[in-house]
Amino acid sequence: MRTEGYIDVTGGKVWYEKYDHGTGNTPVIILHGGPGSSCFSLQGLKQLAADRPVILYDQLGCGRSERPQDDSLWQLDRFVEELGQIRAALNLDEVHILGHSWGTTLAAAYCLTKPSGVKSVIFSSPCLSAPLWEQDQKRNLKKLPVEVQDTIKRCEEDGATDSEEFQAAIEVFSKEFVCRIPKPEHLKAHPEYRNSEIYNIMWGPSEFTVLGNLKEFDCTSQLKEIICPALYTCGRYDEATPETTEHYSRSTPGSKFHVFENSAHMPYIEEPEEFLRVVGEFMHWVDSN
Repeated sequence: MRTEGYIDVTGGKVWYEKYDHGTGNTPVIILHGGPGSSCFSLQGLKQLAADRPVILYDQLGCGRSERPQDDSLWQLDRFVEELGQIRAALNLDEVHILGHSWGTTLAAAYCLTKPSGVKSVIFSSPCLSAPLWEQDQKRNLKKLPVEVQDTIKRCEEDGATDSEEFQAAIEVFSKEFVCRIPKPEHLKAHPEYRNSEIYNIMWGPSEFTVLGNLKEFDCTSQLKEIICPALYTCGRYDEATPETTEHYSRSTPGSKFHVFENSAHMPYIEEPEEFLRVVGEFMHWVDSN
């Protein structure tokens, strides 16, 4: 059964949807990427509802949620507070958390507040250190044609990240490190769900240089404090590189690590059946222990 609605959070109302086939197993809540994106691209994860309730939501300011005109809302701590408010509103006393990309930043920051009832956390293509992410992207760029590297560097320096040539260069990067298959048509729908203003405030105008308020974010040294079972995943060609993802996993006691061999940053689209299998089996293992 699918239900949807709105939940009051600090700053406005967020839209959510819940898939529940009455299995009685521990729910999983999905934290989408961005910041300022939506859960739209993660719709395939509703298939996890064969085993447990699945909750997807659009973070405040994007997707189908309200868009308040208050720049002070776009802070990590408020998004952490928002997640707690959603759990309370939906009575999610026990929950698995699955974050993707920026959603892992949020998941880690939330778990480090030591909330009760988090049975496991899944870090899909994690960004748990803005400085490390920036370093990895600079290394990834060096794997591309020199003219693409030069275009991206020049456009960043000139403040021309909204130019056509920058976007064309980003497309080359994306086909290598974001999604290595042609994006399904449905993913091209609803560009209005994105809110680039939030992305610019929190990250900056470019993927490769962090200028926003997440610039100093780095919770690597605190990962040892995450005591619930944790799973780290990434694609072999991911922006969230296997080397860095494994480094995070080694920093988290007892965590598991998995690489999707035929994926970049979107294994839930590039290898959907394998992604559902790996994530589903991990949550089933946690529930059984």
